Amino acid sequence: MVSAVTALDPRLGAARAAAAAVRDPELPMLTLADLGVLREVRVGEDGVTAVLTPTYTGCPALAEMRADVAAALREAGFGEGQVHVETQLSPAWSTDDITAEGRRRLVEAGIAPPGAAPKRAAGPVPLTLGPTRSAVVHCPHCGSADTEETSRFGATACKALRRCRACREPFEQVKEI
Repeated sequence: MVSAVTALDPRLGAARAAAAAVRDPELPMLTLADLGVLREVRVGEDGVTAVLTPTYTGCPALAEMRADVAAALREAGFGEGQVHVETQLSPAWSTDDITAEGRRRLVEAGIAPPGAAPKRAAGPVPLTLGPTRSAVVHCPHCGSADTEETSRFGATACKALRRCRACREPFEQVKEI
């Protein structure tokens, strides 16, 4: 079914599809839509605007995401001066923004998806030093909950390294934020 907005401007559907298909540079099994960082796509008289929210403020992959979205929109038929990619920091991204499809793809890739993000009060996030909460993390290989963290940081700051005590397989886990 074609939405009323897409029927008014068919470029919007093409722009949304192009931006939504861009792969995350650090988790290439996920699209930016799966990851939940693609917040909005708008088409106006001055061209197309895609809005991204990084997984965290200092995310080193943001520049690559912006460039990949801009390239995808140009390939979808928007000219150089018509493509705009904006960064939106509020509301902040959360691992709760990962779609069900994205979580399924993480498991298929052998990566444990995050659990529910901790609920925080509005305002500045307090700095907590010391041990973090220990959540039950299921092994993406065998499903066992008997896993252990071997390193708080994996290939990227948003992942931890874990090992399953049941099947002994190592795996990465996307941390809850």
